[in-house]
Amino acid sequence: MLRRPIIQVLRQFIRHESDSASSLILERSLNRIQLLGRVGQDPVMRQVEGKNPVTIFSLATNEMWRSGESEVFQAGDITQKTTWHRVSVFRPGLRDVAYQYVKKGARIYVEGKIDYGEYTDKNNVRRQATTIIADNIIFLSDHIKEKV
Repeated sequence: MLRRPIIQVLRQFIRHESDSASSLILERSLNRIQLLGRVGQDPVMRQVEGKNPVTIFSLATNEMWRSGESEVFQAGDITQKTTWHRVSVFRPGLRDVAYQYVKKGARIYVEGKIDYGEYTDKNNVRRQATTIIADNIIFLSDHIKEKV
């Protein structure tokens, strides 16, 4: 396997200074997200007229921290916060697999990018929406076996 020095890899993400003010140098950026959690609802597939279908489901991630000040661990010292994420799958093969096999309660890993958008609801109010656009899903458990 050929390895590029780390400086060459980093140069792809760092803006280069140019000697000429007229030359345009594009800089790269990164929008990646990794989530590991449990599915909150069975997926739904939606299709807007003239657009490709999309599979949508929710994913819960948990954050835990110790809230007590004592040096001895006690059961009430752990605080947990659950965050819900809306996951959308547009890629044709993955979209169909997600729709068929992602189930409520399943533990999955999702890779993708974060997307911030706006829409107008049925009351004509502008709303903001944050969505995870998935480009990879890894199934980590069979939720039926875990419940036994």
